[in-house]
Amino acid sequence: MKKFSIFLLSLSISLFFGTLAFAHFGVIMPSDDIIGEKDPKKLTLKVYFMHPFEQEWLNMEKPKTFGVFFGEEKIDLLNSLLNRKIKGKDAWEASFTIKSPGDYIFYLEPQPYWEAAEEKFIVHYPKVVVQALGKEEGWDKEIGLPIEIVPLTRPYGLWAGNVFQGIVKVNGKPLPFADVEVEYFNEGGKVKPPKDAYVTQVIKADANGVFTYAIPKSGWWGFAALTTAPYKIKKEGKEYPVEMGGIIWVKAREMK
Repeated sequence: MKKFSIFLLSLSISLFFGTLAFAHFGVIMPSDDIIGEKDPKKLTLKVYFMHPFEQEWLNMEKPKTFGVFFGEEKIDLLNSLLNRKIKGKDAWEASFTIKSPGDYIFYLEPQPYWEAAEEKFIVHYPKVVVQALGKEEGWDKEIGLPIEIVPLTRPYGLWAGNVFQGIVKVNGKPLPFADVEVEYFNEGGKVKPPKDAYVTQVIKADANGVFTYAIPKSGWWGFAALTTAPYKIKKEGKEYPVEMGGIIWVKAREMK
């Protein structure tokens, strides 16, 4: 009986660790975050739903909306999305040609993703800012997403080691003490974490919804502000909670 109890305990522990939930991130990744006069003006935008540090892709249905905010105008880019398969999972890709100087904010609204392991739906609203042709204007504007990270640090031209600050807003109002998860887009799996806790960094915003993070390495970094939606989604006759995430991606470079 004692051996059987030990076996059950070992089985429970192995099942628990085998089903640990890693952080989910919606991703919009442009081919570059700064477009200079001599650079190609055609951007490639890759759209994923994934675990960026582990480089594990999840199936992503075609988003409800996909567009770019430039000046005071929202431009619909949904029909430009093309389906791509990455490791057998559905992902998306689009092209966009820069025509005018300024800051371009690409954003999307996804279809709800059912996470069976956590018994909830996930709806993440990612965005990324691309600066073009020397004009730095518009990077701190709000798009008006249900949950959004508004940068307080210019979200491009960052060196590794710089501090990045943002304010978390829900329906345009700061979200006090918001949970913010941070992950590195670990391309090629080159960074090996010594423990699981290093995969996803965790920040708590302050009473004004402001968070701060010092970027330790060059590459793309995702910041995901999370909260529970004020609504539920029904599945097979039962209602489930919805995790809303406001996400921004920034790129840092090494100082050489």
